[in-house]
Amino acid sequence: MGNRQRVTLIPGDGIGPEISDAVTKILAATGVEIEWETHEGGEASALAGRGVMPDATIESIARNKISLKGPTTTPTGGGHQSANVTLRKRLDLYANVRPAKSLPGYKTRFDNIDMIIVRENTEDTYAGVEHMVAPNVAQCLKLITWEGSERVARYAFEMARKLKRKRVTCVHKANIHKLSDGLFLRAHEHVAKEFSDLKFDSIIVDNLCMQLVTRPEEFDVLVLPNLYGDIVSDLCAGLVGGLGVAPGANIGATGAVFEAVHGSAPDIAGKGLANPTALLLSAVMMLQHMGELEKAERIEKSLQAVLSEGKNLTRDLKGTAGTLEFADAIIAKMNK
Repeated sequence: MGNRQRVTLIPGDGIGPEISDAVTKILAATGVEIEWETHEGGEASALAGRGVMPDATIESIARNKISLKGPTTTPTGGGHQSANVTLRKRLDLYANVRPAKSLPGYKTRFDNIDMIIVRENTEDTYAGVEHMVAPNVAQCLKLITWEGSERVARYAFEMARKLKRKRVTCVHKANIHKLSDGLFLRAHEHVAKEFSDLKFDSIIVDNLCMQLVTRPEEFDVLVLPNLYGDIVSDLCAGLVGGLGVAPGANIGATGAVFEAVHGSAPDIAGKGLANPTALLLSAVMMLQHMGELEKAERIEKSLQAVLSEGKNLTRDLKGTAGTLEFADAIIAKMNK
């Protein structure tokens, strides 16, 4: 019991509570000792007047240092701020990490994709500094700092070395945004000098997008400013099957939030149809972060076995299984 880890669980909105139940059930089956602290966050708490990410939730994550978060709803064009943006700002979770890896047995247009997208998480246009400069003219400021760029670069290189990756690519638009993206690129060039064991290169973001849809298997670790990273990470998720199988993490100096990056899917909420794979793979990343490597590997191999077998898949994976049926199939593979 001395190794029990206390983790903040944020089930989220829509299908969030259902997939959270499935994932915590799978985690429990590994024998990992986790004490869950469940807190609210998302649209429901915002509408109830407690804020999109209540203080009690933030305090729990700050105390426990680790959180597993389900999807939350963000209104378009008005309403409350994004729960994810709120978390990143208040906890200074400066690196968004999104692996994109081909899953055995799950056929897509491409095979053998295995890359990690590292997105700077606190600056760029996502700083939210915008205003009306005239009745019909809105202005948004793109904020890039040396400190923010250097720390995400250092995280990417250190992560690449730890995971035995070979190449780090800085993605930018410095040919047009010469000062802001130019600063981001120079910070990466500066940090790269300390990591001579890793290959470093850079690429303009539009060229990257073209290459990702023609030969994505050639990329390894990509590091991008916030806005490009948001777009490209979703593109890469599409290459391996979509957001339903895409894990994610938000990492800071003193804490980490692991989350499903897809939406809350209110149209199927409460029907037991949702695919928990994205949140499960995020939980695998969480276990790795906790040092529970053997348990993380067991889950990943069991998930791959279920996908390869093709008998107990959810509807989005072209099967007929429900959320818990899919989870039970993964647990059964772990127990063999």
